[in-house]
Amino acid sequence: MFGYLKKYSLPLFTLLLATSVIFIFYLDFRSSERMLTVAMLDIGQGDAIFIESPTGVQVLIDAGPPRKILGELSRMMPFFDRSLDAFIATHPDQDHTGGFGDVLKDYKVGLFLESGGISDSKVYQNLKGEIKNKNIPSVLARRGMLLHLGGGAVIEIIFPDRDVSLWETNDGSIVARLVYGETTVLLTGDSSLESEKVILANSSVPALRSDVLKVGHHGSRTSSSYNLVKTVLPKYALISSGKDNSYGHPHQEVLELLDSFGVEILRTDRLGTIIMKSDGVQETFSFRK
Repeated sequence: MFGYLKKYSLPLFTLLLATSVIFIFYLDFRSSERMLTVAMLDIGQGDAIFIESPTGVQVLIDAGPPRKILGELSRMMPFFDRSLDAFIATHPDQDHTGGFGDVLKDYKVGLFLESGGISDSKVYQNLKGEIKNKNIPSVLARRGMLLHLGGGAVIEIIFPDRDVSLWETNDGSIVARLVYGETTVLLTGDSSLESEKVILANSSVPALRSDVLKVGHHGSRTSSSYNLVKTVLPKYALISSGKDNSYGHPHQEVLELLDSFGVEILRTDRLGTIIMKSDGVQETFSFRK
């Protein structure tokens, strides 16, 4: 017995020491980097956005269709990290929430934030059941709510500002603004032209102006009005859409509108996963297929 322990104690100790050093190095790297990460994941025709604050708080906004999210999420998070601080479901459509059930099987989730939109789809009802069974706190997003992510990064809910349970699901999408220092990102879900009118009527120009616009509804002509783009005046537009999708997203008129304002357009169907990092002053982008 003691001979066995003596024989393997040194290799085991070496392995544990190496693992500890790697883990400590990782934590030190994370704390010293002080960067905000926003990744629009390439999950086909749908939406999934991963956010990690400078202090390591992790939020997933939407999760795309079923069986798409786990591979991309695992490429953003280390293998030993199996928890997310929050889910935000912008609205209950399957191309935004279908993958949440898959995520719940592999990850612990601290909070579920939803619009209050109603869907009778089996996928969404199963998701709500799983959230209840796992005792995950569920909160209705409402205008003025602030999610402090740490390190000065904040998500501010802009819409809904009312009960949207009887609205079309896209019309009731959560719209939020992520702020970290001088970097601002407007996150729009599948918000429609109708909900954009409400948002524009109830928000000041400075409250909406953003460096990055997550283009609504995958670049559909049912979103991204002239008045919204003119108000936001983004430098970059991020579009999540599946390659050769049957909807024709993004629509040409939306691309032309963004181009007319000199916006740089970044698309998952052409670039793969789009990763933005910011130190609070400047944004840099990288891409991964």
